[in-house]
Amino acid sequence: MISNVEATQAEIDQLKATGLAPGLAQLALTLAAAVDGADDVTAQAKAARELRAVLEGLRRLAPPAAERDAVDALGDELAAKRRGDGLVRARRA
Repeated sequence: MISNVEATQAEIDQLKATGLAPGLAQLALTLAAAVDGADDVTAQAKAARELRAVLEGLRRLAPPAAERDAVDALGDELAAKRRGDGLVRARRA
């Protein structure tokens, strides 16, 4: 099982958020280390709650993903049907 620091770093890298908000990214890593190293359950819970809030902020700042998924493909097909791209379609009688 990976540590919270490693998981947080992986998410920050995936979001490409280090360049946008380096302070928030560093705060997230510090909070993740606090969650990993906390001996007191209450302190760990507080750090985890703050980490979650900081990661949500980083997700909001991150640029939208350039990856396209099945929903995007369906949207493209629908747009092609609407603009009439010359495909032959069956008509109802």
